[in-house]
Amino acid sequence: MTYLVNNPADFVDESIDGFVAANSNLVRRVPGGVVRATRTPPGQVAVVIGGGSGHYPAFAGLVGQGLAHGAAMGNVFASPSAQQIYSVAKAAASDSGVLLSFGNYAGDVLNFGIAEERLKAEGIPCRCFAVTDDICSGPADKASERRGIAGDLTVFRAAALAAAEGKSLDEVYEFASHANDRTRSFGVAFSGCTLPGASQPLFTVPKGRMGVGMGIHGEQGIEEVDMPSASDLADMLVDRLLDERPDGAASPRVGVMLNGLGSVKYEELFVLYKRVSERLEAAGLTLVQPEVGELVTSFEMAGVSLTLFWLDDALEKAWTAPATTPAYCRGGVALEGEPRDDADLAAAHEEETPDASEDSKSDAAGMLAVIETIQAKIEAEAEDLGKLDAISGDGDHGIGMDTGARAALSAARRAVEKGCGAGTVLMRAGDAWANEAGGTSGALWGLGLRSVGACIGDENSVAAPVVAEGVVEATDAIMRLGGAEIGDKTMLDSMKPFSDKLAEEVKAGTPLRQAWRRAAEASQQAADATANLAPKKGRAKNHSDKSIGHADPGAISFAMIVSAVADTLESLHEDAA
Repeated sequence: MTYLVNNPADFVDESIDGFVAANSNLVRRVPGGVVRATRTPPGQVAVVIGGGSGHYPAFAGLVGQGLAHGAAMGNVFASPSAQQIYSVAKAAASDSGVLLSFGNYAGDVLNFGIAEERLKAEGIPCRCFAVTDDICSGPADKASERRGIAGDLTVFRAAALAAAEGKSLDEVYEFASHANDRTRSFGVAFSGCTLPGASQPLFTVPKGRMGVGMGIHGEQGIEEVDMPSASDLADMLVDRLLDERPDGAASPRVGVMLNGLGSVKYEELFVLYKRVSERLEAAGLTLVQPEVGELVTSFEMAGVSLTLFWLDDALEKAWTAPATTPAYCRGGVALEGEPRDDADLAAAHEEETPDASEDSKSDAAGMLAVIETIQAKIEAEAEDLGKLDAISGDGDHGIGMDTGARAALSAARRAVEKGCGAGTVLMRAGDAWANEAGGTSGALWGLGLRSVGACIGDENSVAAPVVAEGVVEATDAIMRLGGAEIGDKTMLDSMKPFSDKLAEEVKAGTPLRQAWRRAAEASQQAADATANLAPKKGRAKNHSDKSIGHADPGAISFAMIVSAVADTLESLHEDAA
């Protein structure tokens, strides 16, 4: 796989374009992903799914009649941006609104949540649902914190059937939730995967050993055991899942999925499934429409996962309903809805230049200087940020921040050249950051810059109280949409002290440049203190032992950036004087 990729930066777009070219009778391309080749019928909720690339057939391969209406695709193993999700949802939506569904990962929760708010603001009914089927990613009493893996197919199937039956948005959401409550998955890995253009895998498993509970983004397992035989592995998978039988699952009928993660191919999967089916039947279960194959992959990772879907009459109808998509065909289903034409798919890329006062246009140059400072600082520190992130994460924080900051700077420059005001410059920088960087950090910085820019606006000169208000609103939005709290070992641990101190100093009458400097010092102290915390959010929470003693990369990068901006604010003041 990796030897065919000359430019990893273009990998995702080229992959989606090729996928659409091969399946143009079923799907069409839109900015950010794909939608069905036919319009969503009036009165039908659109089910839009999504996540990072690298998991085919999830997510683009599951778009079609009887399944999703659209899929938003992010960078490799990274959440799609809020803009990408919004674009796909807008193209797929009918008058009955949109259900957004995805795996329960911090970046996806944040970006899909931002897109939901934007769609609602435009009058499009929308709800988000995060799949939580992976039993290894959290205890049973905290099931809402678990991540979504191959079991997301059962939820997508349920939501699609409810939508096709004309159910309301709330009813589609509730049926998806019911399917999620009845779905349990468990996975193992024998080796890691290699990202396009990379020279080595994200993780390795010692020869003769097996990782238990790995993630589909290259996250290592929560433990290692000796490599079992196929029979013993089947016993492990079945035993773990039977121990997690959902409350209220009285019926003995179960949907079964044995999923290969990329390198374990069909013959080996069938060998494993023989024992899986024997064990499940011996437990008194009736197996309904088993699925054995590749449903959610992780490039060439060698691994498998088993999913049990505990059925009732309604869920069995959803599980066995016909579907026709590029990668998942069950039964026969006729195409419904009018064919899309090019005009229907066209997106307005040309941005208008909002009216702005001369004072605001003058301050826009200062906002550009701030973005230039941020980009330069991140570029200088990207490698070290990546090394810090690799201790208990996937090591992409520096790369993601650098990608986002470069995009933000380009967007800010274009906005200034077009005569935009200070608020629009920041908002467009934020949107570009979120759209290009993807993932959690991209969403956080995009949301933060957009919130501050919205508060500043384009009418008045930039004033300290408005800046402080914008930072507070940005912090509140990140807490609300990201779900993090102080002490979770995230960027918020340095952002909230910065926000509080800035608001306090500005309220006391301190000039902005001095207030910002003091707030930046508080942020740095808080960021350094995260070394003593155990992570409670994101991928690092499953490897908290590695994280103790090392500061959170998101908190460090935030403190680093606001400190650099303090220097720029002082320089701008000196120039003005």
